[in-house]
Amino acid sequence: MIGVTADTNIYVSALIFGGIPRQFLIAARERKFQLDISSPIIAEIQRILVTKFSWTPEILQTEMRRLSEITTLASPTRTITAVPRDPDDDKFIECAVAAGSNYIVSGDGDLLSLGRFEGIQIVRVADFMAMINP
Repeated sequence: MIGVTADTNIYVSALIFGGIPRQFLIAARERKFQLDISSPIIAEIQRILVTKFSWTPEILQTEMRRLSEITTLASPTRTITAVPRDPDDDKFIECAVAAGSNYIVSGDGDLLSLGRFEGIQIVRVADFMAMINP
């Protein structure tokens, strides 16, 4: 099965705005691919939903439980420095490497500019969805 690590903006966009990012999460729920996540990514999703979108603890807990049902938790052990302009983005690469993901799905220009890292392709969500739904 294809392994995919998504960056935080994909999750937040899916949960707040819908569109293609929501279709991406639905495809993960349908097991069209394995969606890999790590604790640092989960923490960032939670922080953004609470601080920028004022989610209550109850709503957050419900949505985090739903995400846990469709994701596979990876435990990165290797520190990677691959995104010099935004070192905070390294957590997505660390997760993908630890999980053995084939893709990183992102809307972040710093990540997308890499193109690939150690054989892991870094693509936009629309491009990934076009690949799995030809």
